[in-house]
Amino acid sequence: MKSDAFKRAAEALDFAAGAELFTEDVVFNSPVVFKPYEGRDSLTVVLGAVVQVFKDFRYVGQVEEDDTAVLMFEARAGERDVQGVDILKFSDDGLISELTVMVRPMSGMLALADEMKKMLEAAGAA
Repeated sequence: MKSDAFKRAAEALDFAAGAELFTEDVVFNSPVVFKPYEGRDSLTVVLGAVVQVFKDFRYVGQVEEDDTAVLMFEARAGERDVQGVDILKFSDDGLISELTVMVRPMSGMLALADEMKKMLEAAGAA
């Protein structure tokens, strides 16, 4: 499946090594902020923070058809258990051109937002 390399990078908590999975102009739609992050460099910073914020991260399901994959996950953000999905859209050359993340419940999403804000401020990306 096209999404297997992304899944391996996420499970290994190593998106720096997986940067080549994304198009240069990849768009990341965050569950927390309205405006998407654009470009591989921005996405790498955000995903680097995500792997530090999520604890006990694991994929629990995967659906893929044509140029779209949905990976269902469970994790902890702070003291909250969260469930979510990574929605991947692939370009014609098989690279990820868009990543959308959705997280539930709201209390978990708010815990994620708080932890991500701290991480991105420390990285100078907020």
